[in-house]
Amino acid sequence: MNIAAEFLAATINAFEGNKRLADRALAQVADDKLHVALDENTNSIAVIMQHIAGNLTSRWTDFLTTDGEKPGRNRDQEFVDSRASRQELLDRWERGWACLLQTLQTLSAEDLDQSVLIRGEPHSVPLAIQRSLGHTCYHIGQIVQLARFHAGSHWNTLTIPKGESEQFNQKNRGGAGISPS
Repeated sequence: MNIAAEFLAATINAFEGNKRLADRALAQVADDKLHVALDENTNSIAVIMQHIAGNLTSRWTDFLTTDGEKPGRNRDQEFVDSRASRQELLDRWERGWACLLQTLQTLSAEDLDQSVLIRGEPHSVPLAIQRSLGHTCYHIGQIVQLARFHAGSHWNTLTIPKGESEQFNQKNRGGAGISPS
């Protein structure tokens, strides 16, 4: 087994799976709700999208050769609602994700032995990858929860519906459930 290749494939799979969750959640939110924060201490979906897009673009542009915190990035501005349209938000979102995924797909086993900088702090490449995955998934969880709130009774669950685990298991195991102990 090639551990480096498995690690990179699993990482790409995790990022893509979480992006699919976010995209499916975003599709259930009305345009006018994208910019609604629950209170002054929370971010709207639009702001979280701006932040993820900015973070991914900064971290994954020239990943191996430049600091992950690019001089041109204005992180604080990412947390100010630009009032961008859904399409503008999605365009930024997709650019950030494309930067991440294209970079991950070009990494080799040898690249995993390198160090990169994030805000001047050295990280092993696997640590930098996992840091980005954890950070991105944290914010995707926020998006999903806010989308669920804003969709209200029109929400379509993104995973196995509450109370339907056994049905799911039966369907996906061909009826070969695990016997209770």
